[in-house]
Amino acid sequence: MARAVSTRRTVAFTIAAWIIALIIFFPILYTIITSFKSETEAIQGFNIIPSGTVESYAAVQAQSNYFKFFLNSVVISVGSTLLALAVAIPAAWSMAFSPTRRTKDILMWMLSTKMMPAVAVLVPIYLIFRDTGLLDTRVGLTVMLTLINLPIVVWMLYTYFREIPGEILEAARMDGASLWGEIVYVLTPMAVPGIASTLLLNIILAWNEAFWTIRLTTTNAAPLTAFITSFSSPQGLFWAKLSAASTLAIAPILIMGWFSQKQLVRGLTFGAVK
Repeated sequence: MARAVSTRRTVAFTIAAWIIALIIFFPILYTIITSFKSETEAIQGFNIIPSGTVESYAAVQAQSNYFKFFLNSVVISVGSTLLALAVAIPAAWSMAFSPTRRTKDILMWMLSTKMMPAVAVLVPIYLIFRDTGLLDTRVGLTVMLTLINLPIVVWMLYTYFREIPGEILEAARMDGASLWGEIVYVLTPMAVPGIASTLLLNIILAWNEAFWTIRLTTTNAAPLTAFITSFSSPQGLFWAKLSAASTLAIAPILIMGWFSQKQLVRGLTFGAVK
């Protein structure tokens, strides 16, 4: 009887999980479906059976150079992630293996910066970028996205590093390893799964960042988030074209997330009670 109850509970949880997953994913699915409709079909109402036309994709590519926006997104997201890792690995190492009385306060302060509305600092950030010549540049956006996601990167790496026994690093010191050698040749290889998870998550966050990328760029460094907004005009929203642009923008990150989902789940649950 206990087994039957357990089986029913498992089936119920599985069905509930699938329903929740479908509800979350349905807007993305419907966007993809709408992208294969004509503009007339798109504004007629809810319909999950598209005509299969690709005229919206042709119109999107004719209006804007998708690959230019795509390249900007790749450079900005990957560049900001690598820069954040270069700063966060030594920072997380010091907090994990050489903590002080203020370590937890610093971590909480870093996390609190993510709670501040971005619009509250929009004007000073814009003026700084304008005066330093960083507006509409890849370098400016890379630095901005690095600063935005750095607290999350430090927190995740700190969690991973805390799982590594400190005795291993002490043994490396006894063998004559320098501080740099300890981080590069001992700590980093052991934390590769955690670093990889952090890297993937940060790329996703940087790729999807819309607030700063739209407001700090115009044409030269505009990523795919700006590519999407270009199909919103005073004449109205062209739903089929907007859906096609959105599908093209999210497709690379969806593919990457699909193939790296196990690594992402492992990274997000790392350190939890097993």
